[in-house]
Amino acid sequence: MSDLKSKVAYLQGLANGMNMEADSKEGKLLGGIIDVLDEFADSFSELEESQEQLEEYVETLDEDLYTLENDMHGEEELEEYMEVDCPRCGETVLFDSDIVEDEDIIEVTCPNCDEVVFVNDDGYETADEPEILHSRNSAIEEDI
Repeated sequence: MSDLKSKVAYLQGLANGMNMEADSKEGKLLGGIIDVLDEFADSFSELEESQEQLEEYVETLDEDLYTLENDMHGEEELEEYMEVDCPRCGETVLFDSDIVEDEDIIEVTCPNCDEVVFVNDDGYETADEPEILHSRNSAIEEDI
């Protein structure tokens, strides 16, 4: 921001060095333009300060929200997830471990390439053995 103020000051110095009469039409016009630029630089400076304060406030709110979420989810039981790597594209696929014990046959597909990575019947071979993961993060549930 100081760069903008220094540029306006430089223009003001140039205008003063032109030895133009302040009462002439050109002098009034140039003086008016420089005054407007100076006011613009001041307004921009105030806007920058307000933006910095707003960013700090939002960051504080975000930290408080994170703490609150951790406090709320801390009381819940750990949820179990299975992790399998897709044999076609290598994408790691997470899914709820309850699928393994479900009576219906459920196919889990890779969200990246639609390759079947797991079927909950005993006859399906996965590319790798599913790994059980424990998570408190409910955001993973939304992605599944």
